[in-house]
Amino acid sequence: MLRSAGVVSAAIALSRLTGLAREMVMARFFGAGQAYDAFLLGFRIPNLARDLFAEGALSSAFVPTFTRVLQTGGRRQAAELANLVATALVLIVGALCLLGMIFSPELVRLLAPGFAEVPGKFELAVNLTRVMFPFLLLVALAAQAMGVLNACDRFGVPALASSYFNVGSVVFGLLLGFWLGPRLGLDPIAGMAWGVVLGGMLQLLSQAPSLVRAGFVFRPRLDWSHPGLRQILHLMGPAILGNAAVQINVMVNTNFASSITDAAGHVIDGPVSWLGYAFRFMQLPLGLFGVAIASATLPAISRSAAASDLEAFRGTLSRSLGMVLLLTLPASVGLAVLGEPMIGAIYQRGAFSAAATEQTARALTFYAVGLAGYAALKVLAPAFYALGDARTPMFISLASIGVNYAVAFSMVRHFAIGHVGLALSTSAVAWFGCVAQLLLLRARLGGIRGRALAASTVKIAAASLAMGLAVAFASRAVLARLGESNSARLADLALTIPLGIVIYYAVCRLLRVEELEAARRALPGPFSRRPGPAC
Repeated sequence: MLRSAGVVSAAIALSRLTGLAREMVMARFFGAGQAYDAFLLGFRIPNLARDLFAEGALSSAFVPTFTRVLQTGGRRQAAELANLVATALVLIVGALCLLGMIFSPELVRLLAPGFAEVPGKFELAVNLTRVMFPFLLLVALAAQAMGVLNACDRFGVPALASSYFNVGSVVFGLLLGFWLGPRLGLDPIAGMAWGVVLGGMLQLLSQAPSLVRAGFVFRPRLDWSHPGLRQILHLMGPAILGNAAVQINVMVNTNFASSITDAAGHVIDGPVSWLGYAFRFMQLPLGLFGVAIASATLPAISRSAAASDLEAFRGTLSRSLGMVLLLTLPASVGLAVLGEPMIGAIYQRGAFSAAATEQTARALTFYAVGLAGYAALKVLAPAFYALGDARTPMFISLASIGVNYAVAFSMVRHFAIGHVGLALSTSAVAWFGCVAQLLLLRARLGGIRGRALAASTVKIAAASLAMGLAVAFASRAVLARLGESNSARLADLALTIPLGIVIYYAVCRLLRVEELEAARRALPGPFSRRPGPAC
């Protein structure tokens, strides 16, 4: 499992770095103002639907069912199920895309009512939303392809698919926005929106050769009575409701962010962008550690569940959670301590100002509080689906709506701390969901080796604290000597990040953290790939 996670982590590292490069391009040309606020909202709406209907619910329901069919029925039955699901996606998600394009004004008004108060901002957001909505169908099909390949223990290619999206969206966007755009009557930001759609197409097509080699060739087929398809739809129902709660939280926070005002009562341009840049920055450790480990864990625990081997299920889940904590707790501390020099070094140029760097770094600090909880949820929620239980994560997600609204409302309206309060509400929801799912899963499984996990958590937290103190001291000394220029920030990061890694590793070795030893044993072959059980 750890070797598979290593493959995914390496691929996701490239994906996140290309995603960061994409954000740097956007920051340079559009900054953190009206155009990027509108683009971010237009991109977020199909992404909300993607998380709701595609990657979130579909992946959680599809992978356990497909893995069971692959293990018990063989490749031919699994291929039939894959074709049924792909055909259903084209019909259902295609219809959703059409409805989304028709009702884009209502969606923008619901998510960001404050945009209407800025001349031209609402209309721009509506147009960009309509352009980017077909991205939903492309990414849904890409998510299904990823599930097929992961079930066959092929992790590298699907994890790299998002890199194709990042590169394709930037290249196509720049070509359409700044080269062909003036000839076609496209604004630069509209060209970037079309680049998103073309990048989504590239993300899907990049997985096609691997699917063919694995023996899965798409052939349209529809049979609503097929037991595998019915099982996926049965699991997707509660999953959609649970993911709907997550999207409601996003909508609530976007609504608050779009209406944040200054001391004079005027709506501020920028909070949506600051939160977007900060959360994108947090996607690097979340993808490298949380998503990578979850991607490798789900097929393994799905096979254990299909074989009714709960001891193997508990062991895999416990090791996965320990590894998540080993990697994300120090990452949380690092983002909080080094957030401003990181963001300044990467984003602060062109239209992205020093004030935007400061505000984005503040948001990142509060997002980092919830990183470990967010990553653990990536492992915990699919565990319920592997056990055939989609309702428990749904109920916890629905309860999180109240947690998010209470924290967001109190932070923005009562304490008046603006967008950082919204980042804190996201972290609060992540930890609420993590703790609730962990306790319920522990009760269901009769334990998940909790004492060993708790002992490791204490040791990892102590090592992270020691690392954070050393890095904070070193960073302050470097910047005090060299100033606040980009070159000084780069020098700061070049010194403090390796220093932090060395200190963290040394303290973990001193404390004999079990997860570190497991990771070291997996290192000799992190990029090896073993064929899947029936592929």
